[in-house]
Amino acid sequence: MPIPDAHAAPAGAAQPTLPEEFEPVAALLAVVFPGAGQWYLGDRARGVFAAVGVLGLFLGGLLIGGISVVDRKDNPIWFIGEALVGPVALGVDYVHQHHFKVIDPVTGRLRPANPDEARDPATGRAVKAGPGRGPPYVKALGRVAELGTLFATIAGMLNLIVILDAAWHSPRDPALGAGTPGGAR
Repeated sequence: MPIPDAHAAPAGAAQPTLPEEFEPVAALLAVVFPGAGQWYLGDRARGVFAAVGVLGLFLGGLLIGGISVVDRKDNPIWFIGEALVGPVALGVDYVHQHHFKVIDPVTGRLRPANPDEARDPATGRAVKAGPGRGPPYVKALGRVAELGTLFATIAGMLNLIVILDAAWHSPRDPALGAGTPGGAR
């Protein structure tokens, strides 16, 4: 008579499904754009929900705190989390650094413009603001900046989960259905 395994599921119970093998193409696509890995694997709804969740949270942070919440030079630790959103965050940072910040005439370094300064479009240098001109943007301060930065960083952390889900994707079992336990993740 065989000895029963203490770790085995009871007879008739559904066996837990382990993730399939590593999917490098899906993982790379998920890094490039949130949800693209799930889309590639055929799980279209999951890919759309992942993209809407990650990008919605990231854009919400931008709407709350402005473009200054994504800044690799002023907030390098927070930018590590934001960069997990992928090329979208890197592109926002590039635009912020090269089209919104001004070059300080004394130090030659990039910085946000002061309230009485404007950005010279040809050189990027800080110039005295004339009538009707002002800084390219006003940097968010206090709680607004904190919340915007937090939203954008959490979006990156959420995308890390989406990337891992695409890399070791566990497909839904169509026999279980989407509304039953174990049928949806």
